[in-house]
Amino acid sequence: MARRVQFGGFELDPGAYELRRGARAIKIERLAMELLLLLISRRGDLVPREEIVEKLWGKGVFLDAEHGVNTAVRKIRQALGDNPRRPRFVQTAPSKGYRFIAEVKEVLEPERPGRTMLAVLPFLNLSGNPADEYFSDGLTEETISHLGAVSPEHLGVIARTSCMAYKRSTKPARQIGRELRVDYLLESSVRRQGEMVRITAQLIRVADESHIWAHNYDRNSQNFLGVQQELALEICKQIEVRLSGRPLAKRTLTPTTSAAAYDLYLRGRYFWNQLSPPNLRRAIEMFQGAVEEDKNFAVAYAGMADAYAYLPLISDVRPRDCWEKAKAAAEQAVLLNAELSESNTSLGIVNFWLDWAWTEGEAVLRRAVQLDGSNTTAHRLLGHLLSQTGRHDEAIAQMETGRRLDPFSPVLQAISAQLLFQARRYEEARERAQAALTLDGNLWVAHIMLAQPLERMGESETAIQQCERAFQLSGGNSHPLAVKGYTLATTGRREEALKLVHLMEVNSRESFVPAYNIALVHAGLSDDSACFEWLARALDERDVHVVFLTADPKWDPYRSDPRFEGLLKRAGIGRNFEGASGVLAGQSTPART
Repeated sequence: MARRVQFGGFELDPGAYELRRGARAIKIERLAMELLLLLISRRGDLVPREEIVEKLWGKGVFLDAEHGVNTAVRKIRQALGDNPRRPRFVQTAPSKGYRFIAEVKEVLEPERPGRTMLAVLPFLNLSGNPADEYFSDGLTEETISHLGAVSPEHLGVIARTSCMAYKRSTKPARQIGRELRVDYLLESSVRRQGEMVRITAQLIRVADESHIWAHNYDRNSQNFLGVQQELALEICKQIEVRLSGRPLAKRTLTPTTSAAAYDLYLRGRYFWNQLSPPNLRRAIEMFQGAVEEDKNFAVAYAGMADAYAYLPLISDVRPRDCWEKAKAAAEQAVLLNAELSESNTSLGIVNFWLDWAWTEGEAVLRRAVQLDGSNTTAHRLLGHLLSQTGRHDEAIAQMETGRRLDPFSPVLQAISAQLLFQARRYEEARERAQAALTLDGNLWVAHIMLAQPLERMGESETAIQQCERAFQLSGGNSHPLAVKGYTLATTGRREEALKLVHLMEVNSRESFVPAYNIALVHAGLSDDSACFEWLARALDERDVHVVFLTADPKWDPYRSDPRFEGLLKRAGIGRNFEGASGVLAGQSTPART
């Protein structure tokens, strides 16, 4: 299977959605990338405009096709530096279509010993009733979750975010397999007729697009929960038998016996996936409703813990208002089912962000990965924890595993940028943040992740603009303001930084502003007294941002200060390494000016 293609000095990785020229990543929007992939797959052939519209937007979609196609082609040419009058890459056939004319070389991916890769495509709703979309989407996610835990050492399963990108896609199996870098696809459909449901599932080998297994399931639709669970179990059995050659071990996949609880749980996960403050609060309501329906519903408790734990990260919410609730929910999830990857992941999230108990957190996150090697959240959190304790190579390897399993996740790309930034690999951090923004230009965290390496590389004005964009998109989160204030201060714009931090301090008297964010601006101003005063307050508040003290380069000038080491020890995170400066083993610590 081709992993990358090379042409005219460019290299394109379809699986990672990355276009590069040498060491530099080229930003290209998603529709333009989709069109570029289509043209390259048909290189030398004329691709009609009608086919382009159908591939990019689907059948029966109303849009200004002329404008849409022209815009996508223009963006490809901008990315490649191609001249339409003397094209090297994309040739126009007026009123007909486009042809990719450059010579293309495929770089084959080395064999991956021991692990087969599978993608579960979104279950296609054939009923013609939009209300049934919820059923088909839920069945898709349920199947991905169960398959991920089937045989982690032998079977890798692409995560939900990347699989759902192919909903209603008309791409051939070979192209999808190439983009996701998988060996097999599970393709399924759902049709409801009266009280009956027919689900058709088929396993496709990507290399030759052959259908190596298929089955129809006919069930009564009154037992909604029973249908989903039975089908997921049966598909798991068939997939493992076909791929690993051995039967599925006896396992319990039933998360709840209450259809109402399960419905609320699926709704909660839907809101959780939006990762915005109002949607996280709605997710908490759904998860709470689920556990009220079924007190033994472990994954609903895990979902509740995740939502409570992340509220202080994505919005200015007092951590102490969430800490005990998140911890209680995570511990209950583990108590109910310690063999669930999701339960261990949730406890690891609380250990890392709120308890600052990193030794315990590392243990449960490693357990979560062991239970489900396709759990990208567990890989992401474990990578973050490893980075904060100075094990940067291990951290980046965890993130690479996560991105391999979920190549279209902008969040994974953004967090990868943070970990590369903490490893002092600034150019790579910038490229990864730009990749995140290519996938989702409105992800405010990605703008911050881009601002940070830009500040280090001397592009302060662009960094400030990224902070301002992040603040707008975040709905008023104060962290982008903090990074902006720090950048203003370190680039000589002291008065502007002072005005900004004064505004943050005034606001903190009326509403919660994380003390860490105020301390960061004072650090940029080299105002040590105020900086340590606000850092001490951050510890008292259990500010989640305190975890960044151990590895963020912005704190390097303070690492030799006994007061800084004292703060880490007081937080309980200094014990995780040999001294506070151990996180930067072998790296010099610049002096403050």
